[in-house]
Amino acid sequence: MAEAVTAGVDNNISNLANISAILFGNLGGVNWAGFYVAGEKDGAEQLLLGPFQGRPACTSIMRGRGVCGKAFSERRSIVVENVLEFPGHIACDERSRSEIVVPVFRDGAVYGVIDVDSAEYGRFGEDDREGLEALAALIGRILV
Repeated sequence: MAEAVTAGVDNNISNLANISAILFGNLGGVNWAGFYVAGEKDGAEQLLLGPFQGRPACTSIMRGRGVCGKAFSERRSIVVENVLEFPGHIACDERSRSEIVVPVFRDGAVYGVIDVDSAEYGRFGEDDREGLEALAALIGRILV
């Protein structure tokens, strides 16, 4: 589905917006789905809020902070069964109980991350990680 809505579209914001809508509408049991993209704020490399579906979110996340910042700095996917037990978790939506974050690579660098939250404990598993990593690879190929 993501390939179909992004075919021929050469705008990253449009593509990420449509993909976040697909994630939010099709994953089931999620309360937030979207993107943080690498950028700079106040002279420091951070993740900046990108297109998403859900309640308002944190607008910037420092490298290494929270689940997103850790996935960004460590360049790896992270699945958290219970965010209340994750040291330094950033609670943008107090309803969230589990989270999955997958980096998106472009030309070997982390372009940003896919971030999906759920109000259910243990909502995300190996299948979700594999599916989101495949989606991240597709996104990395279509970025302009």
